[in-house]
Amino acid sequence: MIDIETWHAALSALRANKLKASLTTLGVVIGTASMVMVVTVALTGKRYIIAQIEGVGANMVYAEYVRAGSEQPVAIGDEITALDLDAVRASIPQVVEVAGTRDMPATVVAPSVERPVSLVGVTEGFQRIRNLAVLTGRFLDADDIATHAKVCLLTRELAARIFPETNPLDRLVRVGELRFTVIGVFEERVATFGQSEIQRESVLIALPLLGDYAGTRFVRVLYAQANRPEDVSSVTQQVGAVLRARHRAAASYRVENLTSLLLAAQRISLALTIVLVIVAFVTLVISGIGIMNIMLVTVTERTPEIGLRMAVGAPRRKILGQFLLEAALMSGAGALAGTMVAVALSLTVRPLLPHPMTVPISGLSIVLAFAVSCGTGLLFGYLPARRAASLHPTEALRHE
Repeated sequence: MIDIETWHAALSALRANKLKASLTTLGVVIGTASMVMVVTVALTGKRYIIAQIEGVGANMVYAEYVRAGSEQPVAIGDEITALDLDAVRASIPQVVEVAGTRDMPATVVAPSVERPVSLVGVTEGFQRIRNLAVLTGRFLDADDIATHAKVCLLTRELAARIFPETNPLDRLVRVGELRFTVIGVFEERVATFGQSEIQRESVLIALPLLGDYAGTRFVRVLYAQANRPEDVSSVTQQVGAVLRARHRAAASYRVENLTSLLLAAQRISLALTIVLVIVAFVTLVISGIGIMNIMLVTVTERTPEIGLRMAVGAPRRKILGQFLLEAALMSGAGALAGTMVAVALSLTVRPLLPHPMTVPISGLSIVLAFAVSCGTGLLFGYLPARRAASLHPTEALRHE
């Protein structure tokens, strides 16, 4: 236990060397704030990247028929159909939604000019699986799908080009040789930049209606949504098994999910976090070396004082405790101030970030940074404290 006399001596020594103590404490402030901010930035980046990937489709599994080379004929019976969608829905209990799509190039008449667009046929569950945002109007419902209704949705970019100054709802749009009534305008919550069936200028219609227009009713991409993230791997395997069981053994299907992207994002986030933590730790080590240097200089300057205290009966453990307490006070004050700075910066930046990015403040990072900072101060303060406690009283009193 450290008594009141030791506390008083330590505080008096720090007040007598305010500038040195302040500069040393500043290094600990920077190191502690860096550690907390590193973890905060890492968590923010990780959550944002994962949210972006999941914005394409949460717990999503997708399957496609792999067409053979041009030298081999394509078997119509190998194509994915609406019956495969029903089989996946009925036979896999972890699946909560199934959808199918097929796209083909088409042209749409914008003001006196024909523009190439992507005509995409979809089923009812496509919006929920792909997290499409309907900006105005509504999405295709079960009646639209069942009756092959000639209605469509336009991407926001295409609606702005065709109807630049008017409301597109209930307006007629000509796509190829067909005319559709616009029932909604939509966009992807997270842009896939043309890497999916949704392009910047796309027209969504009912999949059966596209089948009537194209003359074939197969599905190009089958989507299945798992109930939970941990079910994605199992659903991926089961979807592949269902497709192989319902088609020829020679048919090949590519069944994939977004788990690999999520794992890659997590690995990148972990690697960046480790690098940044090392940088912050180096900062703390430098501040610890500063504490040690200051304390060593202090021991040299206060050698007569130490000798006098020993001469009047102060035990070595009290001398050791005083100098360790000084190091602990500097590192502890720096750790507390650094933590407050990091939290204040996080709260200040939070309103400035775009939705849906958030700045989570990890309580564990605060506790860890505080403990590491205090531990660094004690570790680097131990050598000067031991040196002070090992001085011989007579030699200390004779020191000039």
